[in-house]
Amino acid sequence: MSGLAIEIQGVRKSFRKTEVLRGMSLQVERGQTFAFLGRNGAGKTTAIRMLLGLLNRDDGAMRVLGRDPAADPMAVRASVGYLAEDQTMYGWMRAGEILRFIAPFYPTWDHDLALTYARDFEVPLQTKIKHLSKGQNVRLGLVMALAHRPELVILDDPALGLDPIMRKQFNRDLITHLQGEGRTVFYSSHLLYEVEPVADEVAILDQGRIVRQIATEQLRADVKQIVLPSNATQALSEATKVLDRRSDGDELALTVEGAEQAIEKLRSEGIEHRVVDLNLDEIFEAYVMGQGSRPTAEPTVDNVTVSQT
Repeated sequence: MSGLAIEIQGVRKSFRKTEVLRGMSLQVERGQTFAFLGRNGAGKTTAIRMLLGLLNRDDGAMRVLGRDPAADPMAVRASVGYLAEDQTMYGWMRAGEILRFIAPFYPTWDHDLALTYARDFEVPLQTKIKHLSKGQNVRLGLVMALAHRPELVILDDPALGLDPIMRKQFNRDLITHLQGEGRTVFYSSHLLYEVEPVADEVAILDQGRIVRQIATEQLRADVKQIVLPSNATQALSEATKVLDRRSDGDELALTVEGAEQAIEKLRSEGIEHRVVDLNLDEIFEAYVMGQGSRPTAEPTVDNVTVSQT
């Protein structure tokens, strides 16, 4: 059995004349909590719908738990738990009723487990869905996504619209009930500062391509902001990839990839500088909105170049 839960290679998707995905490639190992990051409209939901077999790709290859979702969508969806921010449920049903309603669609549905999750997530089973709060709706959706014991859980911005306390509680539940059980979690979110503590690895989607896939801790170590005199930038190696540059008087703040090598070069040249650590939100912004000085390099996955068609 492959050690990969998700494999995407050179996938392309267009809607009429608009190309949304332009040779997107990534890999997700089994047991990881994987953050899939991108701006609104970057193509995250399009990619997820293709992973679930709900949308056909124009080109490229996909495997989900070893299966092609385009060729065997029902088998893929039977082994995947899916929760989206805009998930629609029958408002006239009670929460407990919808759990019984969807059970026959999943051969591995465990109703006792569903009741356990409902209790742990504080879902009022006797309340009609239309009367549930936003937070209760999200937690009910999580119960529905988990009760068939899926190998892979795909979360598409599920906490969007919750208040900060509810979002923190949701992520706590995510850690407790998914990471603790060794599930693979593919988490697409705009809430980067909350994804940061739970993600083992991140992929950044920009302009239809993955521009970086790397372990979260490694990304924070590799991308730093270096502040140095404006007239000293020539001391940096030509190989240094600058993601963003900001001028402040006689100083220049450069956000760079390969920070360790750049810092060592400045030290060897005796150039005065200071280093600023960045959080995931700031790093993401540098990749997708930064004013870099050099062309974007070929996308990489942990130092392995991903081919594109």
